[in-house]
Amino acid sequence: MSFSSDLRREADPVFRAIFEHPFVQGIAKGELKKEQLIHYVKQDFEYLNVYMQIYGLGISKCKDRGDIAMFHDKIGFILNSEIHPHNNLCRVAGVRYEDLQGYRLAPTALHYTRHMLTVAHQGSLGEIYAVLLPCPWTYIEAAQHIIDTVRPKDDHPFYEWIMFYGNQEIRPRMMDIVDRLDAWAEQANEDEKARMKEHFMLSCQLEYMFFDMAYKLEEWPVPVKPVSV
Repeated sequence: MSFSSDLRREADPVFRAIFEHPFVQGIAKGELKKEQLIHYVKQDFEYLNVYMQIYGLGISKCKDRGDIAMFHDKIGFILNSEIHPHNNLCRVAGVRYEDLQGYRLAPTALHYTRHMLTVAHQGSLGEIYAVLLPCPWTYIEAAQHIIDTVRPKDDHPFYEWIMFYGNQEIRPRMMDIVDRLDAWAEQANEDEKARMKEHFMLSCQLEYMFFDMAYKLEEWPVPVKPVSV
């Protein structure tokens, strides 16, 4: 069994919890509140900005042009394609996507982005693959779970979101990282593989927490006004 298969098997309880989380179920049933959609888009926009920075830090550690091209392609995908599911949620919420950009990260989103940045700065390229992988993997499987259980029609309010992540053409993009992670693990020592596993598992947990943050409208506990300079 490959290293990534072992990781997926161990993370299965987290994946299943994500499938049943009320935010993901709200997507499936088309029943999320406007405020929850807005909070999710605000946070995910900023999260994806950091995610692209992780790709850039990955490029800085690449020695092969194929790896550089892979990261470069994925930055372009976020910039040019991953705006579509955001726009779907904004249309349902009745707001403009442009008005939901530039907001402060909530505690969970900040934790998740700092986790990835720390690994990207301090870890190996294999560790970067591991910390990045749960994001696409959980979304692809969550969308497929919705497709299998709900079988949404094109009049479903979140049809575009579901089909964007459930589209089989998106899976090869994830497999680019899976294959590189497995190849790296074949040469890694036990200590590095343990770190890769730890990063992967924590990212899985934080994916669950990200949906929970959006569902509960998580904010900082004490509101503070910005200081004028």
